[in-house]
Amino acid sequence: MSRLFLDTVERVVGTYAVAFLGLLLADGFDYTSLGSLKAAAIAAIPAGLSVLKAAVGQAIGDKSTVGWVPRARQ
Repeated sequence: MSRLFLDTVERVVGTYAVAFLGLLLADGFDYTSLGSLKAAAIAAIPAGLSVLKAAVGQAIGDKSTVGWVPRARQ
């Protein structure tokens, strides 16, 4: 697998986990409620946007990563 793909997957999974846990903390920890399922679905939105951000980052940032900040010249 390419490094760019793995970088993107890491960012998407991290974004999803943070969004999902944040929504669960805001709503409470009742895993049997419909709110938990809604939180899981809503957390997919920022994760999907993270994929778009990675695509833009590959185009405008350092070509070896999907980050937006260009590599410093040495």
